[in-house]
Amino acid sequence: MKAPMTIQERYHSALDFLDDADREFASGDIRQASEKLWGAASDAIIAVALERGWRYHSHRDIKNAVFRLVVEQDDRGLRSDFATVEKFHVNFYHDLLEDHELDRDRPAAHHFVHRTLSLLQTA
Repeated sequence: MKAPMTIQERYHSALDFLDDADREFASGDIRQASEKLWGAASDAIIAVALERGWRYHSHRDIKNAVFRLVVEQDDRGLRSDFATVEKFHVNFYHDLLEDHELDRDRPAAHHFVHRTLSLLQTA
């Protein structure tokens, strides 16, 4: 059985997913790029949850971790940026985002990942 990923591995995976997403967007594979943005965000959240001893095994756990971060940091921007990231996750399955939404919302997804990773003490 494979060992769970460490905080540092999740940190680096989040950054790798961001780079992969940018490459996928550049190549025109919007669905894969969207899912890579979700992967980056979820790995960032999981890294923080691991560090703090929070649950992270389900989408609900991830959403609850974000809510806890919003309260902990008194930063409502995390919640709105996470909602943006969730749209990219849905886009992978339903291809619903328009080009102008992709262009507008990608920076918020990047910001969410970097902001979340900045909350780590051990990375």
